Amino acid sequence: MTAAVFFGCAFIAFGPALALYIFTIATEPLRVIFLIVGAFFWLVSLLFSSFVWFMAGIITDNKNGPVQKYMLIFGVLVSVLIQEMFRFAYYKLLKKANEGLKSINPDETAPSMRLLAYVSGLGFGIMSGVFSFVNTLSDSLGPGTVGIHGDSPQFFLNSAFMTLVIILLHMFWGIVFFDGCEKRKWYALLVVLLTHLLVSALTFINPHYGINLVLAYITMVLMGTWAFFVAGGSCRSLKLCLLCQDKDFLLSSQRSR
Repeated sequence: MTAAVFFGCAFIAFGPALALYIFTIATEPLRVIFLIVGAFFWLVSLLFSSFVWFMAGIITDNKNGPVQKYMLIFGVLVSVLIQEMFRFAYYKLLKKANEGLKSINPDETAPSMRLLAYVSGLGFGIMSGVFSFVNTLSDSLGPGTVGIHGDSPQFFLNSAFMTLVIILLHMFWGIVFFDGCEKRKWYALLVVLLTHLLVSALTFINPHYGINLVLAYITMVLMGTWAFFVAGGSCRSLKLCLLCQDKDFLLSSQRSR
């Protein structure tokens, strides 16, 4: 993979996330801390997933054939479940921290859970995207196999777009997940879990990366629309945003919930 292709794919994968970070998080130290902690929670979930995968490999004696296929499916299921468990644990931690801040200094406005959901979701997404892109880069170094289902000249470009989808989806999932926890709408958590499983399993369902990408983008649009309205958006605010008259409806003037 040439340097131009690499940087082009990196820009596609991380450009929007970097813009979100610069314009909505970088200027606020507290938001940066929450984002880093969110990324750390995702890393810990990866560590637990890797441990489960390692133990499963030992139990099955690393057999080839159909066993490996079922192992991959099992690994995806466990990884998604653990990630969502750690998302819930991070929500509980932030909730306790918010309540502690209010009790210590009632006059100080604590960050809203909507804001924390956005920041933590972006932290999850960025770290997940980094690992996804690192895996793509390792594939480009050989020994001659590209992708899971064989060579594809568009593999790296598709991987970059898929990384972008995963980053944005984690942000949307975080918003919907936190709102579901706040309002005790447990079906929202189930939808997040199922769509996370769906997107993660697309590679195993269909070897055509283009089709997988389309399905992932459809899921992203649906979850993004849901997250938009959950975060306090409306058709009017969307119109103002598109006209650059309301640039930061999600993060500005949010009251604590």
